Amino acid sequence: MILYVFNHKYHYELENLCRVFFPQEKIQINRAGGASLFRRGRLAKPLVAITRRAEDTLRVCLYTGARRLRLSRRCGENDELTLARMLFVLLRRETGCRPPWGLLTGVRPSKLMLRLRRDKGEAEAERYFCGALWVSREKTRLAAAVARAEEPILALTGPRTFSLYLAVPFCPSRCAYCSFVSHTVERASARKLIPAYVEKLCEEMARTGEIAAALGLELASVYIGGGTPTILSAQQMRQICEALRRSFAAPGEFTVEAGRPDTITAEKLCALKEHGVTRLSVNPQSMNDEVLAAAGRRHTAQEVLEAYALARGFGFGAINMDLIAGLPGDTPEGFCASLRRIIALRPENITVHTLALKRSAQWGGAGLTDAGVARMLRAAAELLPAAGYAPYYMYRQSRSLGNLENIGWSLPGHACRYNVDMMEESHTILACGAGGVTKLKQYGTDYLERVFSLKYPYEYLARFEELLRRKESMKAFYQTYNSGSEAASDHP
Repeated sequence: MILYVFNHKYHYELENLCRVFFPQEKIQINRAGGASLFRRGRLAKPLVAITRRAEDTLRVCLYTGARRLRLSRRCGENDELTLARMLFVLLRRETGCRPPWGLLTGVRPSKLMLRLRRDKGEAEAERYFCGALWVSREKTRLAAAVARAEEPILALTGPRTFSLYLAVPFCPSRCAYCSFVSHTVERASARKLIPAYVEKLCEEMARTGEIAAALGLELASVYIGGGTPTILSAQQMRQICEALRRSFAAPGEFTVEAGRPDTITAEKLCALKEHGVTRLSVNPQSMNDEVLAAAGRRHTAQEVLEAYALARGFGFGAINMDLIAGLPGDTPEGFCASLRRIIALRPENITVHTLALKRSAQWGGAGLTDAGVARMLRAAAELLPAAGYAPYYMYRQSRSLGNLENIGWSLPGHACRYNVDMMEESHTILACGAGGVTKLKQYGTDYLERVFSLKYPYEYLARFEELLRRKESMKAFYQTYNSGSEAASDHP
């Protein structure tokens, strides 16, 4: 698809809106000559021309093959919203699709709902979602429910609170749907990196802890993710946990993404329990063995049940389990069967993801139809509340089937604070490890500064001193933006 933009600055949101309707199209931005292409004959790819003519007229044209659709409106107070509405109308007319999130293309719809609730009140916030942004009533109610669940958790954040993310970017094998930067230990070269990587991760934690202590920061939660952190040996996990204890005060919440059931052992669970881990993820993604095999998950549904029972036996009182809606080979009926089996286990958290077809994943084709995935999410929205679960955080990914969402569901009192603070960007997130992104938050505003780690483990090891120097930017940020933040707004 070619997106031709002229005389306005709104191409980013409009490009994302095009991607909602054409998720697999590569979108090329063109600022010269786009609209005239239609006159040259039949187009090989769709062309969208969005122009602001002089000072008074906005125009959106959609060209597909030999067909042309066009809308014009007068300029007004919110030209970006006007252009988005015109584009939405034309794309819906062309495709026959009505995305349930309307004009919203961002990752964090609940963050917008939170802001609107604060500024306009609950009723007006929901009216704006439906009336101005054309979000369906179902999704508006969902965003409002998530916002209500998040508000008491976000009230715990302050100008000096932060969360810590530790990255372990190694996996036993690569799942077919995965687009994360991770190395499989099937390769000997990746396995050889792990001991040195763990050493450097502990060293980075120590330096980060020193800076955080000097700034008077207060650790609220820790999340060890990846990859699959439990690909490490029990001793390596003890090494990381002990370095964490030396470098930071004990967090109120400590989560480890065990993820793959085939990496969970009694020895590893013992090490995590001894070192204060309070939350664990045991993620099946499906409870259908054929679907698991097609997804590249080298475990069975029975192994999921055994890993879950083992974790319960070690006394973990907060366990999350993930399912993915839309995996190839799955059906709405099969997904519901998987969900019912998970609900029967009574984990404290169940996260339902929508399959996102990322270009860097191994799968090149689509999974289930958008309508089938929508049926899966609707079923989850019925089965989970009936079993006592409520939605407490959500986010969206580009190229997800049906432009649908990922939702974290929780039993009462078991919401994961890290997930809420991370997704709503309510306070600073300090990241250690390859691929991590530190987000420094100016309290009481939406302002963030990002400090990127090195992307791959081999880069992380080779350029480690450079990475430590990047950490020094934390000091300048807090001196500049948060030195007087105790007096700032009490809402993130």
